[in-house]
Amino acid sequence: MAQDLDFDEDDLRALAGPRSFERGRNYLAEVTAVEVGDGWITATVHGTDAYQAELTLDGPDGFAGECDCPYGREGNFCKHLVALGLTVLAEPEAVPRQRGRARTRAQELDTWLAACSRDELLALVREQIAEDRKLARRLALRAASARGDLVEVGARIRELLDTAPFARYGYVEYADAHAYGEQASQAVSAIAALIAAGRATDAISLSREAMRLLGEAQDAIDDSDGHLGRIGAALAETHLDACRAARPDPNETARWLVGHLLSDLDDLTGIDPLDYEDVLGVQGVSRVRELAAAAWRRNRTGWAEKYLMERLAKAEGDVDGWVAVHAADLAPDGSTHLSVARELDTAGRPDEALRWAERGIEETPDDVTPDIALIDYLCDRYTRADRLFDAVALRRTQFAARRSLVAYQQLRTAARAAGCWQAEREPALVLLRADAGQRQRSWNGGPVLVDALLDDGDIDAAWRAAVESRAHDRQWLALADRARVVRSADALGVYLRLAEPLMKQTGNAVYDQLTGLLLSMRDCHRRLGTEDEFTAYLAALRAGQKRKRNLMRLLDQHGL
Repeated sequence: MAQDLDFDEDDLRALAGPRSFERGRNYLAEVTAVEVGDGWITATVHGTDAYQAELTLDGPDGFAGECDCPYGREGNFCKHLVALGLTVLAEPEAVPRQRGRARTRAQELDTWLAACSRDELLALVREQIAEDRKLARRLALRAASARGDLVEVGARIRELLDTAPFARYGYVEYADAHAYGEQASQAVSAIAALIAAGRATDAISLSREAMRLLGEAQDAIDDSDGHLGRIGAALAETHLDACRAARPDPNETARWLVGHLLSDLDDLTGIDPLDYEDVLGVQGVSRVRELAAAAWRRNRTGWAEKYLMERLAKAEGDVDGWVAVHAADLAPDGSTHLSVARELDTAGRPDEALRWAERGIEETPDDVTPDIALIDYLCDRYTRADRLFDAVALRRTQFAARRSLVAYQQLRTAARAAGCWQAEREPALVLLRADAGQRQRSWNGGPVLVDALLDDGDIDAAWRAAVESRAHDRQWLALADRARVVRSADALGVYLRLAEPLMKQTGNAVYDQLTGLLLSMRDCHRRLGTEDEFTAYLAALRAGQKRKRNLMRLLDQHGL
């Protein structure tokens, strides 16, 4: 990477993707007005229009870029950014120099401003206000906050959080969400200014209203980049600061907190009630517990109610309370039982944990498959307790319900540890043979029987099963690779069959597959003593595929 540059061509390619990266190369001559600052580089890139592109060298997210072209406004690293990046990389020695000058200018500007008189600074600010309407609005809001004009501040905050100016057809699209987020963040600054002006009580009410308005806006915004979440978190922090400054009534604060945490608004703010302990005091915290418990009793399966009760129980170290919350809403597959078991393990209560896990299996309905993680947990506990046959029984039941290669492997591992794999293997294979006879397939297309026999290393049995049950090509290839030494002719037949359809296809991935098959064919012919047949086959293939230059190059690289 060039000195003082935080990116290289690989970074540009990774961010833009191959297509945009290659297209960006064609725009190098269109990059003009390059300006380097302390941590950023901007330029105008001419395309269908003149677009403003900016690279951020050391921002919070590391190296990144923004462009106001249509593709860039959707959040993509576009060809114009690639062109700017490549232009900068072409003269890397210029960037440190220009960044140094930018830092010097910033220092000089700071020194000059510090030396200006009050009247000179006022004149400068007024000049900027006259030229920049956004700055004027921001400063007017700050001024209203400083003088405590709640009517003006409240009205302005509602305007800032209004989505209407950014909505197309009633919805704020992704390309406009960033601009809305920047505007909405001004509401946070205004409320914080109220606290600084000694109006913390007013800041409490306004921050709550702002959270409500932001929550109402979220369904009308494509917030893929999480702008609203960041603003919501900032509002929550401002609300907490205001409460610490104003010390509001503990009971009222407790009521608001619980109401907020049980609403959809908490998705945006992420408020933790425990952060308010110093504000609430003993009385307020007790009231929060009472209100939370009452809400949970009314709705024991509500996600928000459960979370609040869990959070409070955790803070108090109340394991039994935490368990009670989960016990009131148990998932049918035993996954909740597992959560309880793990919590009890953490609390140093392993016997109770084991019983909860066993209950999870016992209480799972017949038409529901137990949670795999629960089975894994129990088998691990049984193995460590030397209850090996209990682990085998559990794995046997799991395999009968879900006959996958993984379940077969887990049964084999447990049975070998217990010394009973020979007795368990044949019944398991009987089930897999029945599946294969009914043409039942695994997730990747072939009968599990073939994979299981291959995994056992029983190549002959796997080959017979593949013939009888119409194995998937993936399985045939694995079989041929495993059997090539002892069944060279059979393996060769598989390779030839798999290669035939690849001759009609193109693409580097296809050429890699075909080359691999040819190498395997060559090995089979060598073992069979029929190298001349392979030479003739390869010559015919080369003649028929000669227009595929990448394939020819790949064959040359592998000596084919």
